[in-house]
Amino acid sequence: MGSGWSSEEERQPLLGPGLGPAPATPWRTREAAAGPAAAALPAAAPGPGRVYGRRWLVLLLFSLLGFAQGLVWNTWGPIQNSARQAYGFSSWDIALLVLWGPIGFLPCFAFMWLLDKRGLRITVLLTSFLMVLGTGLRCIPISDLMLKRRLIHGGQMLNGLAGPTVMNAAPFLSTTWFSADERATATAIASMLSYLGGACAFLVGPLLVPAPNGTSPLLASENSRAHIKDRIETVLYAEFGLVCLLFSATLAYFPPRPPLPPSVAAASQRLSYRRSFCRLLSNLRFLMIALAYAIPLGVFAGWSGVLDLILTPVHVSQVDAGWIGFWSIVGGCVVGIAMARFADFIRGMLKLILLLLFSGATLSSTWFTLTCLNSITHLPLTTVTLYASCILLGVFLNSSIPIFFELFVETVYPVPEGITCGVVTFLSNIFMGVLLFFLTFYHTELSWFNWCLPGSCLLSLLLILCFRESYDRLYLDVVVSV
Repeated sequence: MGSGWSSEEERQPLLGPGLGPAPATPWRTREAAAGPAAAALPAAAPGPGRVYGRRWLVLLLFSLLGFAQGLVWNTWGPIQNSARQAYGFSSWDIALLVLWGPIGFLPCFAFMWLLDKRGLRITVLLTSFLMVLGTGLRCIPISDLMLKRRLIHGGQMLNGLAGPTVMNAAPFLSTTWFSADERATATAIASMLSYLGGACAFLVGPLLVPAPNGTSPLLASENSRAHIKDRIETVLYAEFGLVCLLFSATLAYFPPRPPLPPSVAAASQRLSYRRSFCRLLSNLRFLMIALAYAIPLGVFAGWSGVLDLILTPVHVSQVDAGWIGFWSIVGGCVVGIAMARFADFIRGMLKLILLLLFSGATLSSTWFTLTCLNSITHLPLTTVTLYASCILLGVFLNSSIPIFFELFVETVYPVPEGITCGVVTFLSNIFMGVLLFFLTFYHTELSWFNWCLPGSCLLSLLLILCFRESYDRLYLDVVVSV
């Protein structure tokens, strides 16, 4: 199990007096009294629960919703040259279209409250409805380009408001529906699909939307402004149809929870909304690992959103930039799910996995940054080196996300999963937003943006190295289940 348990004094409030196997109760209840023991778990915790086959359908619906949200969020970055030609977007507009993602996290705490108080179904329905409104707003046929740009910005903002749920609720869903030996895998699938949607935008956009003259060898007649605009609107209508289909499926079937909890931890009592924030803000270990996640992942998300803008000065075409972004995120999704499955089999190794991943991320981001400065470093600047460095960077960073989520929940249990992950993703989007805010003013020379990657990865590696891991939720499942 590893050596990263809490001390006996820290674990005792989790167990309560006379803890042992007991008949399963329907679901967790809120704390009813003050004091450490009452704030953590009931005196007699329920015994092992039951898993249902329908959990995979629930996971599929939620994951596809995250996929669609990531796809819509990253619509404009991969086709920024075409969007400038069709709608008259400026560099500031392109950066702002990506920035609506982190801006959408400003009401993150309201969505965390809704998830904590009303459950998964209500929160997911609201999220999917916001996505329907946002994608529909972008499709309104208006000839006035100024008004059209405003509608597109409004649609991206509404889609950004869906981000807190699809990014935060994955550990909550995995705890609610999956057993202890499936939780990390379910968290990985639910959280990685959102990034896979962003990756598919790198592929779909450049393949369906022709680049304007000067950035692609396509015929001039094919690159007319009207033709580019028609192809972009085709993409927008397709995304609107996908979101409407997912909303209909969610409305028809998305239960808030199974009849019986799948594990002891799922049925256990949790801290209240207010006490959870007090626990998080006073836990130095949590703040350390939260910064280790938020800084590099926020920087990488902002960097990925404007990857075409970064690679254009080194003469990389829009299509090549799209393929680089696609494979970097897809590789991270595949490795992330594999890592999570490994973590389910070999428990208590989350810190070691993160150390290995961020060592690789630091090296690959340094390689990419030095390659882009080939006039100084004289490193070969080729498509192969750009592909290799970007893909490795995406693999190492994206695959760390579900591992981080599981470590967050284990570290601060019994704080509810939605609140814990909501805080860290909010911090990540704050760093992403600050970076993109500076990009709106300093977008002529982007070497500073590239140097943010290895710097943030190295800082995170040091924080993880100093972090003392613990597995309180896993400890509860193992002790009570024996």
